[in-house]
This record gives sequence, structure tokens and C-alpha cells, in this order.
Amino acid sequence: MNDYLVRIMTTSGTIRGLACVTTGLVAEAARRHGTLPTATTALGRALTGGALMGALLKTDQRVALKFEGNGPLGKILVEAQSNGAVAGTVGNPEVDLPLRDGRIDVAGALGRAGFLTVTKDLRLKQPYQGTVQLVSSEIGEDLALYLTESEQVPSAVGLGVFVEQDGSVGGAGGFLIQSLPPQDQAAIDQLMERIGKLPTLSEHFRNGGTPEQLLELLFEGIPYETIEKRVVAFKCTCSREKGEQALLTQGRDTLRELATRDGGVTVTCSFCGEVWNFSPEEIENLLDTPTGPVEKDATFLDTSENIY
Repeated sequence: MNDYLVRIMTTSGTIRGLACVTTGLVAEAARRHGTLPTATTALGRALTGGALMGALLKTDQRVALKFEGNGPLGKILVEAQSNGAVAGTVGNPEVDLPLRDGRIDVAGALGRAGFLTVTKDLRLKQPYQGTVQLVSSEIGEDLALYLTESEQVPSAVGLGVFVEQDGSVGGAGGFLIQSLPPQDQAAIDQLMERIGKLPTLSEHFRNGGTPEQLLELLFEGIPYETIEKRVVAFKCTCSREKGEQALLTQGRDTLRELATRDGGVTVTCSFCGEVWNFSPEEIENLLDTPTGPVEKDATFLDTSENIY
């Protein structure tokens, strides 16, 4: 099954729902980063959450998620675009903790103390940024808290990743439901009751369940219309030009030192593993750029976070 996302709106216009299957996306990320099961699950949930939040954006906008906890994973970074492209990485891909109550211990791996930072590039002068404390470190609840508190849109988020015995990704996906004004309390109560009775999301997608079937379970008896379907996939925004920018952030003295190395230097994108080689001559040319080395740009996850 190809990965895709479905967006619906109730006929009353008061509740929107999104659901997606991300099995291939998560599997590709796990392959690129060589993650072990706990890290795969944590990264997969964050990637799925990114796909859902990216679908809320307008054309050419993008969102970045940064989960930082005090656990062995360190941090999780995800960048999602409005067109369904998602990429991400995890601080320590080799984390694999014992099961906790029969489930993969994502909260223990990320750490129960920490922060979620959401940065949105809305094509304005400055990106929008909001930060909340991690409430459970299970990823979905933390995203719901951010949307409810920082964006003032009551939200529910469910995310699931099934990791097989051999470490492969057997299924992944999730949902996002938001209440819009005027609030329809009766429908909200119905939805909250159904969310509590849902089968395990990871099992749903592992067994071939679709986003449409998930939304049908959630919205049974609540009239709604399908607004759109879109493909989601692992795709990074990195480029050789961004690799050059990453080198320029190192400063003039560092560039001079790098230019003396035999064979030059290699720049690797931590989101996708793409590698660019720069010869000593190319590094010398960077020193001669009209603007010279630039200051590190920490406004988004272009060069400050995902390329080094």
C-alpha cells in the first residue's frame, strides 16, 4: 500500500479529521538511519505526526518538530512540507529499551522531562515558533497538547508504529482530530468515547487497515465529507547548495583549515544521509564568495539542525 493521507470535515463544519498510513515512510527512515526497534517507533510516531501537521499548512509552507528529552534518544527532529514530503532523524538510533507493560517504551527512551518545539515557515518574514513541555513523551499526546495550548485548537492525536520481530516496520499511521468553532460538544463527546475504544493503531495499519476505515470508525454516525487525499513520502529538502551554506556557517578560519585537508571535506545531511564531497579548491572558492562565510542561521532546520 502506498502511503497517503485523507482529510475530512463534518458537514456542520465544526470538526476536521485527518488520518494517514505511513508504513513506507517510516520504513525508509528506519533503513536510512539504521534504527533499532525503540528508536524506530519513536521516530516513526514523530514522522507520522509531522505528516499530519504538514497537511494543515498552505502551499509551500513547512513545519519542523523538535522533541528534546532527558532520555537516551536525546532528540527527534522532523521536517514536513505542505506537499506531503516528510523527513526526520533521531539523536541516538541505537536505542532499544526493554518492553514496558508489553509495549515499546517510547516515553522512557525520549525521557519524561523535556520540551517540544514547533517551528512553522509560513513564508512570512520570520518563522513562527512555539514550545511546550513534554506531557507524556509518547509523541501523540505531546502534539495534541501543543495544538490545544499553543494554537488554541482543541485536538486529539493518535499515532502507531508496529515493529516486527526482525526489526522491520510492519505498519504505521495515525489520526488528528480538531474541534473548530462553534464547538459541537455532543460530537466531541462521541469522538472521545470512540478514541478510547479504538483498536491499537499499529495493529490496524499492520493488518492492512486504511485511513478511510479509521475515520469511519471514529466518525460513525457523524456526517462528514472527504475533502482531499494526498500522497505522503520520505523526502528531504537538502541540497548541495545547503551543504555549501552549512560550510559557510563554520567561519573563515575553519574554512581555511578545511581547504588544507587532502581530499577536502564531506558534508552529510543527518535527515536523509545524503553526502556531498567538497574538494579543497571548492572550499577555497567558498572563501571568495561575495558575502564570505555567513553566520549560522538558527531560524529553521535548514543548515542549523539537519546538515553538519
